[in-house]
Amino acid sequence: MTLRLIRSETRGDLPLLACLAVLVVVLAGLCAWAPALAGRQEDRALRQRIAAAQAQAPVVSVSTVPEVFTSDPPAVHMATLLGDGRALAGRLGASAARDLTFARGGYDYNQAVLAAPLVPDPGVNHTELALSHVPDTAAHLRYVSGRAPADRTPPGTLPQVGLSQATAQALGVGVGSRLDLEFAKLATAQLADPRAALVVSGVFRATSGADDFWSGHTTLTQPSRYPAQKGAGTVLATRGLVGTDAADLLAAAGVPGPLVTWQLRADLRQAALDRARALVGPLSRFGADLNAALCRGSDPYTDDVACQVGGQPTGSLLVTDTLTPLLDTFTAQDHQARALAAFAVDSLAAVALATTAVAVRLLLRRREAHLRLQRARGASPARLVLLRSAVAWPVVLLAALLGWAAGRQLAPTGTSGSPRPVAAAVAAATVALTLSLMTWLAVREPPRPGRLRRSRRRLAGGRRLVVELTVLLMAAAGVVALRFQGPDGILGAVPVLVALAAVLVLLRIYPLVLRLLLARTRRSRGAVGVVGMARATQDAPATGLALFVLVLTLGTAVFGGLVQRTVGGGVAAGAAWSTGADASATVAGITAPAPGALTGGAGIRTALQHLHTLDLVGQDDGTEVPAVAVITVETGELARLAPTSPLAATLRATLAGPGAAGPGGSVQLPSLVSPDLRADERTGGFTTTAASHGGDRQAGLVLKPVGTLTTAEMRDPLLGPVSARIPAGTPLLITTAAAERLIPQQSAGSTVLLLRGDGSTGDAALRSAAARALGPPARIRTRSEELATLRDDGLTRGLRTVYATSSALAALAGLLAVAMELILTFDERSRTTALLRTLGLGGRQAGAVHFLQLLPLAVASAVGGTLLGLLEPRLLARTLDLRQFTGGPAQPTLRTDYTLTLALVGGVALVVFAAAVTETALARRRRLGAVLRLM
Repeated sequence: MTLRLIRSETRGDLPLLACLAVLVVVLAGLCAWAPALAGRQEDRALRQRIAAAQAQAPVVSVSTVPEVFTSDPPAVHMATLLGDGRALAGRLGASAARDLTFARGGYDYNQAVLAAPLVPDPGVNHTELALSHVPDTAAHLRYVSGRAPADRTPPGTLPQVGLSQATAQALGVGVGSRLDLEFAKLATAQLADPRAALVVSGVFRATSGADDFWSGHTTLTQPSRYPAQKGAGTVLATRGLVGTDAADLLAAAGVPGPLVTWQLRADLRQAALDRARALVGPLSRFGADLNAALCRGSDPYTDDVACQVGGQPTGSLLVTDTLTPLLDTFTAQDHQARALAAFAVDSLAAVALATTAVAVRLLLRRREAHLRLQRARGASPARLVLLRSAVAWPVVLLAALLGWAAGRQLAPTGTSGSPRPVAAAVAAATVALTLSLMTWLAVREPPRPGRLRRSRRRLAGGRRLVVELTVLLMAAAGVVALRFQGPDGILGAVPVLVALAAVLVLLRIYPLVLRLLLARTRRSRGAVGVVGMARATQDAPATGLALFVLVLTLGTAVFGGLVQRTVGGGVAAGAAWSTGADASATVAGITAPAPGALTGGAGIRTALQHLHTLDLVGQDDGTEVPAVAVITVETGELARLAPTSPLAATLRATLAGPGAAGPGGSVQLPSLVSPDLRADERTGGFTTTAASHGGDRQAGLVLKPVGTLTTAEMRDPLLGPVSARIPAGTPLLITTAAAERLIPQQSAGSTVLLLRGDGSTGDAALRSAAARALGPPARIRTRSEELATLRDDGLTRGLRTVYATSSALAALAGLLAVAMELILTFDERSRTTALLRTLGLGGRQAGAVHFLQLLPLAVASAVGGTLLGLLEPRLLARTLDLRQFTGGPAQPTLRTDYTLTLALVGGVALVVFAAAVTETALARRRRLGAVLRLM
């Protein structure tokens, strides 16, 4: 008998059970598919950041100094040592060693004094030459004369060195020239500085490339000049390339060993985030493990720890790890992205739960008469609940299994994201328990009528008020916590609480507004408006669930559109900040482009900026302000480059005109300063002296502030590329290019060239002009490439995917819930229409009544959803930190997607119109007998 009842119940409820099954299939499938897809986007984002970091420098390196004085004569076997270093990564462990592969090994000598020949520049009184062995330079340079230094020097010949054209010209040497160098002695092993001679084997010219190779080897291509630390004069610092065995020959001449570096490359292919996290532990112990395994005793000359790599004695090994800080930064960014995604996911879960409740209500409404009959025959509420559960639970379980299997089949493999079986089980259990709970509420023993009916109403009203106040307080507390604490796993549901609070407020206001409209309608002619508004007013208390679904769906979609529109506009501003103009070129050191190079090409305008780090002294109180970032610009070039830029206009207006003569023959130049620098010297100017760079004489430069930079001016894109070279919190001063001839030369500094085309100029032309002006060492960026990189970022794409998918599914679920809610209330509306038709109401007027009954719900949901989607981001403004997705210096301005908002509101109106048309069409097909039966 029980099985027959279950089969009978199942056949009667098949459409709604199928609806619940589809809902469970989707939720379980999402729990299996979405985490894997999100993990793939996270892996992609991490690989992009690692690739960008490795283009500039290795993320992990091991360095040491070979001990050459442990044998007599001193010796080092560099080729063997570089080869033995390849095995060091294996000490990380088998799994970690697979993720860190050997990239290259090389060595560097400190600056040695060039004793002969003398350089042709009479202003240079001290020349230094550093030597480096960089194995992979062959693909990035071309020898214009001679050849590359030999890795195996012919016996009986001098070590060979290759120089760039600029270095050879500065030294006044060519192919075959002899260079006599004096190296620093090892104080514990030598009494005098060792000397060695090299021969120039070739002169090369660096070739431009897209991999920014030369940005990390600027000194190889361009010599630098800076004031001598002691006394007057200028130091010329250069660097040359040597072959592998140059270190062997120099060691034999008594030169202490160079710094040998083995570079490791992170190769994280599948499950990049998980594998990177697994690397953190071994990397944190890598240096200690290497020294513990390779070091024994102490060196007799230096008293340092004595180690041995292969067969070569070395000093202690130093591990440089930039992968762990990069991963820490990425983890913080990923946490923010997950918090933003949680808003959409929680909203989708709430809409799905509301859709489940509506479906169960409809199912119970269809079985209302049958349940009442069973109760009259003596069936207990528990038996009816078990019967309903026996019908629905197997369907829910089977749907959950099918959805999980489909999700696992569609989910990408080899990602850091893993399926969430617990979440799928919770979703299925929630659907099943919702049906059982609502069945019990429908069939439980009703309260007995009597004298306490009025007190029960008051009690019910009090309960509603308590619930509403509780929800409002929880929503307010959640918003406050999000603004001050930041998002976490629990607070991610705050937008759902805010939406629920908004719906509760609407449910309080909604009937009042309808009563006011009904009162005004009664004073007008015609019965259609009065009947429609009266029916809408009567149905208002029962539309809470449908209103919640519509408001939450619209709010989530508007919220998602706002986030995507804000990020879309922010990445454009971020790309402009990164490049400053259509393109930018940055090179280390203060570089003066060749004459005519700044003319760019046809339709290309350029502007040059130089960055210095100076110690300034206040004129009024003599307070020293160390490490001030001083930027020199040509105001006319900036104004022509960016005629609409507020910063360019301010600079041209305030820094125009030649400098004035100051006391003691100094030159006074106008300048703009940052607020923190202005606070150090409120009225006077700043002076810079050569003592800031080691000398004793006056530099003759006074920087007179004529204004303070505003926050908007400091965030102007024109300062973007140069600001990337300035540490956070550094005071800033901008002055004219006339200061260049008065600022003492430095070994540090940067040169930035901004380029703007005429609209038809391509990236290739911009790159060519930048390379021609600053040479191959320049790091060149174009706005279009930066914009493509920001848009292609894994976290940004993942966020767009989450909001697009969640909004679409929430819209479908919401549409389904509204459709079922309309079906639930269809009988009441049909009775009203049937009664009016018997009184002579026409078909067109009946359609108007149907439309007016549904119109207030559409208007309330559209207004509530739109306001919720627009106000929610502003309430959570401190939580919505979108800078990491845009690359700009400041939080991007929130931008509403009004097209999407209008489309959503139009969609709600279309649903209501379609429902009214459908109900009108069904009403017209009824015969008179059917109409009388409905009454």
